[in-house]
Amino acid sequence: MEHTEVMKPESLDELIQILHKLFESDSINVEEVQAVMESYESKPHEWAAYAKFDKYRYTRNLVDEGNGKFNLIILCWGEGHGSSIHDHTNSHCFMKLLQGQLKETLFEWPEGKSHGEMVQKSQRILQENKVAYINDSIGLHRVENGSHTEGAVSLHLYSPPFQLCQAFDQRTGHKNTVQMTFWSKFGERTPFETTVSQENN
Repeated sequence: MEHTEVMKPESLDELIQILHKLFESDSINVEEVQAVMESYESKPHEWAAYAKFDKYRYTRNLVDEGNGKFNLIILCWGEGHGSSIHDHTNSHCFMKLLQGQLKETLFEWPEGKSHGEMVQKSQRILQENKVAYINDSIGLHRVENGSHTEGAVSLHLYSPPFQLCQAFDQRTGHKNTVQMTFWSKFGERTPFETTVSQENN
């Protein structure tokens, strides 16, 4: 495969333009997407309009719909906020730290019918501007902001986009399907829905 020079986006808008180009083709080069996202140097004034915190739980804020090929989302994690252990519905998931630090814990998929304590594979701290990648063949993960003093902000790209995922109970391995909701879209607060069980992943 020919090696192309990674385009360095100078702004969030430029990053979005480059991502649109990269996702025009049907085959995704994971390393290339990761490199482009990593080379964008986080500038808070460029993403502040999307970074909406909630004091009770972390928020998912839609930035761009990627012409139907991907969702680009900013997640805001207050002190101590974390996700459930969850899968990614056969999608690619890229996660870039824009501010602060997040801890990612990777788990094995629960074995068939025999449920029990879920098996932890690895753990790492994601630093500012670094990009992590996961898909269902790698495993399941939980993401947490362990800081008690500062919030964290991360930029996630999911391709293809998905509305549902599975959340897992660490003690039993039991799973349930949860609806993905957006706290805001394109900087505007979305109407609050009370009809479905909600889990932010």
